[in-house]
Amino acid sequence: MSAFFNRNQLFLALLLLLAFQACRTPEPVTPPEPEPVDPRPVAVRDAAAQMVAHMYETNLPVELPGGVSVDRVIIDDHEMDIGIYMNDRFSYIPMRPEAASAIYALLADKLPGEYRDYEVTIYALGEPINNLIPNFYRLTSDAYDFLRMPYVDEMRPRPVVQRHDRMVIPGRGMEGRQIALWHSHGWHFNQQKDRWEWQRPRLFQTVEDLLPMAFTIPYLIPMLENAGAHVWTPRERDLQTNEVIVDFDNASYDSRVDLEGAWETGEPGFAIGSPPYESGENPFRQGTYRYRETSESSETEGASIHWIPDFPEAGEYAVYISYVSVAASADDAQYSVYHRGGRTDFTINQKIGGGTWIYLGHFEFEEGMDPNSARVELTSGSRKPSVITADAVRFGGGMGNIARNGQTSGRARYLEAARYYLQYAGMPDSLVYNLSQGESDAVDDFQGRGEWVNYLRGAPFGPDKDRESPGLGIPIDLSLAFHTDAGITRNDTVVGTLMIYSIEDIDLQVDFPDKISRLANRDFADIMQTGIVDELRRTWDPAWNRRHLMNRRYSEATRPNVPAVLLELLSHQNFLDMQYANDPRFRFDVSRAIYKAMLRFLADRYQLDYIVQPLPVSHFRLLPVEDNGVMLRWSPVSDTLEPTAEPDRYIVYKKRGNEPFDSGRVTSSPEFRFTGLDPGVMYQFKVVAANDGGKSFPSETLAMMVHEDVRRSILIVNGFERVSGPAVVDESGFKGFANFLDAGVPDRYDIHFTGEQFDFDPDSEWRTNDAPGHGASYSNYETRIIPGN
Repeated sequence: MSAFFNRNQLFLALLLLLAFQACRTPEPVTPPEPEPVDPRPVAVRDAAAQMVAHMYETNLPVELPGGVSVDRVIIDDHEMDIGIYMNDRFSYIPMRPEAASAIYALLADKLPGEYRDYEVTIYALGEPINNLIPNFYRLTSDAYDFLRMPYVDEMRPRPVVQRHDRMVIPGRGMEGRQIALWHSHGWHFNQQKDRWEWQRPRLFQTVEDLLPMAFTIPYLIPMLENAGAHVWTPRERDLQTNEVIVDFDNASYDSRVDLEGAWETGEPGFAIGSPPYESGENPFRQGTYRYRETSESSETEGASIHWIPDFPEAGEYAVYISYVSVAASADDAQYSVYHRGGRTDFTINQKIGGGTWIYLGHFEFEEGMDPNSARVELTSGSRKPSVITADAVRFGGGMGNIARNGQTSGRARYLEAARYYLQYAGMPDSLVYNLSQGESDAVDDFQGRGEWVNYLRGAPFGPDKDRESPGLGIPIDLSLAFHTDAGITRNDTVVGTLMIYSIEDIDLQVDFPDKISRLANRDFADIMQTGIVDELRRTWDPAWNRRHLMNRRYSEATRPNVPAVLLELLSHQNFLDMQYANDPRFRFDVSRAIYKAMLRFLADRYQLDYIVQPLPVSHFRLLPVEDNGVMLRWSPVSDTLEPTAEPDRYIVYKKRGNEPFDSGRVTSSPEFRFTGLDPGVMYQFKVVAANDGGKSFPSETLAMMVHEDVRRSILIVNGFERVSGPAVVDESGFKGFANFLDAGVPDRYDIHFTGEQFDFDPDSEWRTNDAPGHGASYSNYETRIIPGN
């Protein structure tokens, strides 16, 4: 037998050997010894977890949201420091000095004794929790975080608009402040569906694209203006569907421009051109403007420009002017608006704001063209050598004139999304309103609003694609995005109020371009949410839900390079929330709370005392007196939620026959006497309360007439004082707003009603925005303004 194997035999032997080895039981492998676990951070983490558990159990010292936990613990024995880092949900709560002290005391009670001499810091959002206390709520100025407060800016420009006929200068209000705000979404073009639509469904007789507007336009914007602020909106604010453009290049209807003196022509300027406009067309770069150099003696030279409109019908129209800002522009250009009530004068700072529409106010005009009673006039005078420029003047809000895929919206401009107004207002497309490059108007709408704020402000706060863009130079102080979000509860509580802010900008920077900390955004959000929730709990619902105070990178909170917040007031999808939102009295109270929050934030930010404007007077009455006279009496109304809101003067307005109300007269007493009234003429009166914080809304209007042959007195009682929301039916299988029983009474007018509710089944589920389930409502009224009391 041979002792040698051939190749095949050898290969087979190797295979058998490998198979034998594979079948053997492997030898046990001893794992490496685990690294020893340091028990000290575990003990601290356990103590912090016990603190959180105690807060969940007792809701003290603050009520925590769900999901709070400890992220990590760092112990530095050398420095004798302990850092306890909570997850972001711990930052959802409002922080106050007393709450922070109580949290630390609770933690100290849980910590092992060996750490009694360590310095312990609890963090949320990467910040010590004491840094989350707004400056406004800190107990002493020594505790202020001055890194979130701007330096005193002595170079702040003059306000862009100064109105001369104001009888109250709110020096302790918001005088000269510049506020940017907007209300929800708007009618927009959906590229995928090739149609115009709302961004949200029609629910409970409204739609979110309209509902916040019913707070801002009738209430919040006038409150801010009564406090002395100038308000900027990226959506049209005028409800007037007519529009008259008066311009050098062309004019609507038979309007005209008259020039006196020598004016030169420059470009580019505004021209109406041939609307509708395609995306990218900028009407403020299609025409020309006029300019004139002034001298110290130019006030007597007589050069002027008159914009004379031809109105298609009588009514109230917003008046907007435009001009071009150049290096030598005057900061005291003199404009006058002639209207049914007479003449109103303005000083305009043309150094800023050139190239867009500048709102002056709402005024009444008669139908047709009458240069004596309807025109805007600019004179060339200035207190120092400078340049006066002039461009188009616009009267009225008008109809949408931006085309998308060959279609315009077919609706009034105030109903449209911001994207279209921003184009019409001269904003650059690539920096502001066309960030999606035509892919989505909805995305452009919510992203463009913050960039519009940045463009208004200008370098170094410019749009995020170009921070050094000069923009318009307007020192915007803050911005507010006002929304109502979705959410349904099956219990008896409201969804409530959520606030969103961002401590990082679009480039993840934690400071504004002027190096001020973006923690100011959290201050602003906390002050506003606290004000809204506290007031609603005291006046409407003691269980009003305070939702999260969230740091989130939402465009409307992240993109603005000025203090900014996004308010989700309540849920438009929840029946109980909407029972409040559909009541105009609730909308007034919420708007006042928002105005107060802005006032408090700005007063704290600039270290100024503040006074809240008064509430409207009550018990207004007229009594006949001798000499064909009348005695007006009224009662001031105290704001039980704000001790500074007491009036110290009143403005009394009188209207004779069909004439407009006069400019008013001031009295410190809650009564005023008129004598020498003409017999047989109807007179009307109203009263406004005032203080150094601003003016109230006007009282109701009362009327009287003196008869020559008076035999006995007649007492007339005003029995129609009702303002309310619609009737509510709340049964197990039938819940909704029952306009068929009582449609309610709007306060003066209503702009958010889309149509009556037709789906009352609480189990009806949402499928699409066109079939939204419970609360679904008709659309037949959504382009109409509903009159009220």
